[in-house]
Order: sequence, then structure tokens, then C-alpha cells
Amino acid sequence: MAPELAYIHRFEPGVDPTLPPILLLHGTGGDETDLVPLGREIAPGAALLSPRGNVLEGNMPRFFRRFREGLFDEDDVRRRAGELASFVAEARRAYGLDQPFALGYSNGANIAGAVLLLHPKTLAGAILLRAVAPLADLPSPDLSGVPVLILSGLNDPIAPRSSAEKLAAALAAAGARVERDDLPAGHGLTQADLTRAKAFYAREAAHPFRAGE
Repeated sequence: MAPELAYIHRFEPGVDPTLPPILLLHGTGGDETDLVPLGREIAPGAALLSPRGNVLEGNMPRFFRRFREGLFDEDDVRRRAGELASFVAEARRAYGLDQPFALGYSNGANIAGAVLLLHPKTLAGAILLRAVAPLADLPSPDLSGVPVLILSGLNDPIAPRSSAEKLAAALAAAGARVERDDLPAGHGLTQADLTRAKAFYAREAAHPFRAGE
């Protein structure tokens, strides 16, 4: 049985303790089961930690509030990023985990970006799928050496590439090792996302990075 932590979540132990665990962060309307198959594909053998967003938009779980599509409640972004960082710390203690590597899609990618920028010691790296800048004014913490992959869709009507570029620039300015690419896709994920993300994780897992703790 999962311990009583701040988020409803799913945890799957890894079979290879040398691999960085994966923090799975779903998109709007998803839950703690959504990205588990993707996590298994991208990081076979790694432990998986998958929380359910604790904000509801109608009946759809999210990780932070928004006023409308594309307009975020930035005060809530900051608060929820702090809550998620605290959850990660609690889960690491409860399950004996190393620093996780975030794998986020859409709203989950955006909260992962916020955690990187606002709580830079939380994550060992991140794969951000269809991410945008979570804040209008992006902070510049010390993210020296943190690996981040940002994958955008060329035909995405929801997550503008210009905003993903803004996020990538802010992360790079903070010292992160950022890779960003545009894929022939919309907002949905494709085989190209899986292929790129799997290769990125495999390369980084071979030389795991630990943000200063």
C-alpha cells in the first residue's frame, strides 16, 4: 500500500537501482496511471513515481489552475510547484529514491518546468513534452549541468513553440544543458517523441546528474 503522502499517486519500484527514478506528470484530465506505460518504454528498469494533479478543472485533474487556455494563474503555479517539490522530497524518503528525472506532458510538463525554475534542487533532469513557459517572468536559478529535453509539435495549436523557446532559453541561461526540437506533430504524442525521449534518458542515465542537494 502506498504511504500517505500529499498526492494520490502510483509507485512502481525499479529493477535497476542505478537508474534515476522517473517522476511522471500527466496532462490535463489525466491521472496517476496515464503515463506509466510511457515511463516503462522510455526508462525500462527505472522506478516510476506518478502523482495525480491535485487541482480540478471541472472534473479534470491538473497540477495548477488556469484562467483559460494559455493563461495561467501564476500565483497558483508557484504554490503548486512548491507542493510538488515537497511531495518529491517526501516520496524520496518514503521509497528510498534518488533524485528523479521528470517526464511531463502538457500541463505536467509545465509544472515540471516550474519546479526546475523555482525549486532547482528537486530534479536530476527533465523531459518536457509540449511544454510552454509556466510564468511570464522566468527566474534564473542555478541549474548548472541539469539535462533537459523539450519536444514541441510543429502543428500544436495549444502549446506555442515561441513559448517553448522562451522556456528553453531561460533554462539554458540558468546553466541547464537544454535540447529542444520541433517534431512533425500536433499536441498529441508520436513515436518520434518516444524515440527521442528514450535515447535522451538512456544517454543521461549512463552518467546520472545530481542537482546540488
